[in-house]
Amino acid sequence: MTETVDSVVIGAGVVGLAVARALALSGRETIVLEAADAIGTGTSSRNSEIIHAGIYYPKGSLKARLCVRGKEMMYDYCASHGVEHKRCGKLIVATNDAQLEIIHDIKDKAEANGVMDLKWLNAAECVEMEPALNAVGAYLSPSTGLIDSHGLMLAYQGDLEDAGGMIAFNSPLAGGEVSDKGITLEVGGEAGMTLQCQTLVNSAGLEAQSVASKIEGVPADSIPPRYLAKGNYFTLSGKSPFSRPIYPVPEKAGLGVHLTVDLGGQAKFGPDVEWVEKIDYEVDPSRGDKFYAAIRDYWPGLEDGALQPGYAGMRPKLQAPGEVAADFVIQDSSIHGVKGLINLYGIESPGLTSSLAIAEEVLKRFEDATDH
Repeated sequence: MTETVDSVVIGAGVVGLAVARALALSGRETIVLEAADAIGTGTSSRNSEIIHAGIYYPKGSLKARLCVRGKEMMYDYCASHGVEHKRCGKLIVATNDAQLEIIHDIKDKAEANGVMDLKWLNAAECVEMEPALNAVGAYLSPSTGLIDSHGLMLAYQGDLEDAGGMIAFNSPLAGGEVSDKGITLEVGGEAGMTLQCQTLVNSAGLEAQSVASKIEGVPADSIPPRYLAKGNYFTLSGKSPFSRPIYPVPEKAGLGVHLTVDLGGQAKFGPDVEWVEKIDYEVDPSRGDKFYAAIRDYWPGLEDGALQPGYAGMRPKLQAPGEVAADFVIQDSSIHGVKGLINLYGIESPGLTSSLAIAEEVLKRFEDATDH
């Protein structure tokens, strides 16, 4: 027997939950299909839990626009829904004169994105703010913050369910087919079912390409390649020497080995960038050797043996190692030709910060398609 529903979202990570929430609040009957047995078990729970300001991304990109918009939405949402967060600010530091030009360029990029609140600190002001810091200068980003990502996802889930939506756990997509009547989905798991929907959002994160390839009628050439960039984190034993996140100048595929002080006061360093062939969350302790050198650039006082392997996350990259960083891809029918389908590809950082804005964008695209 085929059950019908207005909207299906595949993936109960932070973005999938935000999208499902928006669909349900718009009056659509909404079901989330999640292959795992809980929300946010992938990328959403394995990151730095930073509310990003929108500083680093190319002007006009989805990452820039949705991060800046999402940041303001996020602070308002956390305040109204009791989600633990802290607008703590962060420092983007230059540890030598050669890096000064790089971080001045970062300020220009931030202002092009509408982030106008960066404040320059000279070396003395850096030490006054963070006595353990080694820097010749830094920019303070006051609108950067910390967030309890699991608390955020629980709030999204609560809103979704209050609006009549539901999550089906242990429900992997087995297959699908596009027809004149809509999109039919074969759902696996113990309580397998056949669902027919008018709108489908593929928010499967690391598995988004795999999900799209299972739906008959989605052109294979519309599915971008996926590359995996593992990010390892190490935690600090003892008290944190810093009161806010410290970011070095960015590297090619990430933002450098930065320090984050989480909401519980624990200092953690990472992520690094390790290109891998398969998903693997084990942290190799030997990678800590490179962490010491990177961290001592901005914190010379780091003692040998102070770092322990923490956890690892995976970035669903759309570019190969060495290629220019790709933007978010919010792929609608204008690209793949399937009415009622949106595929979300490459939703890495700043996906958490942007989640409400991504949901707003997805809803707008569905509404625009209906109006035409």
